[in-house]
Amino acid sequence: MDCVVEKNKARCACTYPCERKGKCCLCVSHHRESGELPACYFNAEYERTYDRSIENFLRMRGK
Repeated sequence: MDCVVEKNKARCACTYPCERKGKCCLCVSHHRESGELPACYFNAEYERTYDRSIENFLRMRGK
């Protein structure tokens, strides 16, 4: 399967500058190794905090 980097970049919610932008498989792997979720799981308000923790995701979801 080919990665459609430019299409992914257009939909990417991440505001953090990194070399994985648009390369979803690398992004997911990176955050998973850190026990985190990628930016695309968060709404704009929570994404801007750069807190990618599962706890922050649950706070956002009101759990």
